[in-house]
Amino acid sequence: MQLALTNKVALVTGAGSGIGKAAALLFAAAGARVGALSRTESEVQRTVEEIRQAGGQALALKADIADADQMSAAFQRMMDHWGRLDIVFANAGVNGVWAKIEDLTLEDWNNTLAINLTGTFITLKLAVPLIKQHGAGGSIIVCSSVNGTRVFSNTGATAYSCTKAAQVAMTKMLALELAPSRIRVNVICPGAIYTEIGDNTEYRNLQRRQDVYIPLTGKPGTSEQVARLALFLASDASDHISGTEVWIDGAESLIQGF
Repeated sequence: MQLALTNKVALVTGAGSGIGKAAALLFAAAGARVGALSRTESEVQRTVEEIRQAGGQALALKADIADADQMSAAFQRMMDHWGRLDIVFANAGVNGVWAKIEDLTLEDWNNTLAINLTGTFITLKLAVPLIKQHGAGGSIIVCSSVNGTRVFSNTGATAYSCTKAAQVAMTKMLALELAPSRIRVNVICPGAIYTEIGDNTEYRNLQRRQDVYIPLTGKPGTSEQVARLALFLASDASDHISGTEVWIDGAESLIQGF
């Protein structure tokens, strides 16, 4: 089956760079009209321009996923523009501060949870009623991580890993809750991927790990590889898959998990 998203409307959060941008470009190339959302307006505008230059349709949406009012306004703008929603890729997130528990402040903890977990909750809470409106089902994909799901050896990643584990639990709960509405909910768990997220991570009193070994290729994956998996889960090719986590890490987590 061809991985086509013709006549579908998709929202991609964190679409200004990395995995989110790659997914927005790929979804548009597959025929979807894409709401590209980011809190950095200049980045998401570039994503939209690339989609349009390639002949696709896209709308730039600026919002902080942890701000319910901003997100509500972004969803309304997308509905005013296209009138429906079929696919959500809840990708936006941060590594935040990585630190030993005694060095991690309550503010650090709350900031990471607000973006990664509460932001995912807000995104899905607002999206689900809109997907239900047209009665044709839909697909929700959440971007989690190997951390907190298979990998527990990265010292300092406590706050981050807790949010990623919780995203998997949220996915499984919603997969059953939304099944009667034919809305599939799945979660992607990337390992080491070449993105900008590591550059925005604060390692407090910790040395950044440089020794990640990827058995399959010997090097981290790419945003485009993760985007291809998201496209599969967004498309009808995965129409009997829901409540499932899919690791995309070149078998990295199988050797360094515990």
